[in-house]
Amino acid sequence: MNTETEGNGEYTNFNCNGVSGGAFGVEDSVKAAGPLLALVGFLVFPFIWSVPEALITAEMGTMFPENGGYAVWVSSALGPYWGFQQGWMKWLNGVIDNALYPVLFIDYLKSGIPALGGGLPRILALLALTIFLTYMNYRGLTIVGWVAVLLGIFSILPFVVMGFISIPKIKPKRWLVADVHNVDWNLYLNTLFWNLNYWDSISTLSGEVENPKKTLPKALLYALILVVLGYFFPLLTRTGAIPLQRDLWTDGYFSDVAKIVGGVWLRWWIQGAAAMSNMGLFVAEISSDSFQLLGMAERGMLPEFFAKRSRYGTPLVGILFSASGVILLSWMSFLEIVAAENYLYCFGMILEFIAFVRLRIIAPASPRPYKIPVGTIGATLMCIPPTILICVVLIFSSRKVMIVSLVGVAIGLVMQPCLKHIEKKRWLRFSTSSDLPDIQAATREKIKQIDSPVV
Repeated sequence: MNTETEGNGEYTNFNCNGVSGGAFGVEDSVKAAGPLLALVGFLVFPFIWSVPEALITAEMGTMFPENGGYAVWVSSALGPYWGFQQGWMKWLNGVIDNALYPVLFIDYLKSGIPALGGGLPRILALLALTIFLTYMNYRGLTIVGWVAVLLGIFSILPFVVMGFISIPKIKPKRWLVADVHNVDWNLYLNTLFWNLNYWDSISTLSGEVENPKKTLPKALLYALILVVLGYFFPLLTRTGAIPLQRDLWTDGYFSDVAKIVGGVWLRWWIQGAAAMSNMGLFVAEISSDSFQLLGMAERGMLPEFFAKRSRYGTPLVGILFSASGVILLSWMSFLEIVAAENYLYCFGMILEFIAFVRLRIIAPASPRPYKIPVGTIGATLMCIPPTILICVVLIFSSRKVMIVSLVGVAIGLVMQPCLKHIEKKRWLRFSTSSDLPDIQAATREKIKQIDSPVV
């Protein structure tokens, strides 16, 4: 384990930045469905999706406190082939997601710096920002953790101020506007899903945290409360304070609302906070992605060079691979990025749910420092509502997103046998860290019990 560790506060803020980073990005829910369904969605959706995902992350993350995270969970339950598929899909999903944040950062600044609207200045700004944020991750998690704390505070504070300024202007009847016959369900569900997922991403940093068995569940609880309030309160006050014009509620509209309710100074603050929020989301995501590759290499799923650390204890190769993917994917549009990453994320979550239930069956006695207080049947039932939601999100996806995502999945299905062939031919070195426990022991023991004749 790296000597650099994080406490509850940094870990909580890191998780908040990995999931939310502020209320930026929720505006499309109002455009898609109106104020009432948007507010109901951000109240109900966490119970259907966020709470089960956070609970499963707390149990599995403390059961396997190492950097491989969800790839290790699935590998333990379903074998190394599916563990690799989980790691590949989640890493690809994370890289696609991270391609969004430098673009949004520049977009929020271009109203004040028109030169960033396109051309060579925009390209250079994107490259410079990506390199700078990548360097921050290279320098270590202590820096990233404190940056997450500062960016989290800076991103949330203007929404609190704008909320109190909005209160005298609120008309409750504006919250009740709904037209179920005029709902863009694809945009609505993808907006909710994108804003309220990624609770499992913190698991890929478990090996870097001091006493994750205590820190992880607490950090997830605090982050869940902060994220839900951080979305619902701004949405409640803004939709109640101004007349509804659904077409205007798109990404970045909160800055216009800030000008309406508070003036130009508040608009600039919101725009600055939005830019900083995207920085926080970027550093949290690339840290999670790069340490996931390190954890997979420590388990022998990837070549050994992915497990090499820099002098700051960070996974240099993983950081470079993740940053390169971000640069290559930055051409995609906002909605295409959101839809594509959600599609891949759905496949990964299905594997996580299966692994969670299967480990309850085949390894009931394995140590679980945090265990959800339900039995195997309860664990299975808990996974049904989010699984139904996953199916709905997949059904509403466009054909283009479906094709691109399935191609990504297919690459992973072929890549794992190719890597095994490379390992067999000894073209690259693969090894499993001797410090890690045998995650296949429970599966072998269960199979042995089944195959043993009854006396």
